[in-house]
Amino acid sequence: EAFEELTYRGVSINATVSFTCAQAIAVAEAVERGLARREAEGLSTADMHPVCTIMAGRTDDYLKAWVKQHDVMISAEALDMAGVAVVKNAYRLYKERGYRTKLLVAAFRNQHHWEEFIGGDIVLTITSDWQHKYNGSDVVIQNNIDTPVADELLDELMKLDEFKKAYFEEGLKPEAFEHYGAF
Repeated sequence: EAFEELTYRGVSINATVSFTCAQAIAVAEAVERGLARREAEGLSTADMHPVCTIMAGRTDDYLKAWVKQHDVMISAEALDMAGVAVVKNAYRLYKERGYRTKLLVAAFRNQHHWEEFIGGDIVLTITSDWQHKYNGSDVVIQNNIDTPVADELLDELMKLDEFKKAYFEEGLKPEAFEHYGAF
């Protein structure tokens, strides 16, 4: 409700500390309702730039802690791609539905949190430490945003109900948002 109302009043929001696709979709839907109300009243939306932040690295952190706590065997490589998979799924849905909110990726933990989003209409918050690492890397600059996470890694992640909650649009109900992830 708050994001819809703020958007209606002309505020460009940044809905931060999201970990799941369901949260990102809820934000985009609220923003769209607010924008539609403005437009219905003849108010401009031209200078509005709403953003939804997904904390990709904190999603990874949470799932790593969860598998350790529950003594579940899963590869580190798959866990390092969990946040990437969530962001890419949300990004795909945003593009398919034409949401005017942009996704912002934050909380980098590994190079995938940068290189996997190259080419996307997306915002990245990159600390100076990571900027220096990237500048010194041999990462090929190419469009990766539309390349899905490798099937074998996604299949491994899908064994975790906690990952499914983050990945799928229907993974969490709004009343569960504040209880999921690395809050």
